[in-house]
Amino acid sequence: MIPDQTNSEPRMNICDHAVVAMHYTLKNAEGAVLDSSEGQDPLTYLHGTGGIITGLEAALLDKVAGDQLTAVIEPKDGYGAIDPSLVQVVPRSAFAGVESIEAGMRFTASDEQGQQQSVAIAAVNGDEITVDGNHPLAGETLHFEVEVVSVRAATEEEISHGHVHS
Repeated sequence: MIPDQTNSEPRMNICDHAVVAMHYTLKNAEGAVLDSSEGQDPLTYLHGTGGIITGLEAALLDKVAGDQLTAVIEPKDGYGAIDPSLVQVVPRSAFAGVESIEAGMRFTASDEQGQQQSVAIAAVNGDEITVDGNHPLAGETLHFEVEVVSVRAATEEEISHGHVHS
């Protein structure tokens, strides 16, 4: 813990099982804003449990409330590289009951084991539909601007459940 300059209370460093609240802006390599908490409540997560991408979690380690940082996260520490095996051509009949199918639409699909996965329609070519199961940010280098709002120790219940409780 680092002593706070404004009072005698020590401030908690971000570490495993810390509850962290932060404001962030996420941009792509071209500088376009992809996501932001601006105008909303801060994002709150339990550090060390996979609640945020590993690269951002590593960049936040040891920070304290009030810290601001910029973090550039490579795909391997973000949403991974694009996996070509997750791009498949399926027949239009796989979308029974869907009248209109257009590129950019998202669906939830189930595999042979019943696992659900979000897929995007990458292309429509007659009765052949190309679906992409990669995360929309796969392959992207991510640029975060972050302000740490608060850091506190997680409760035993939060730790056992693996997430923050309100």
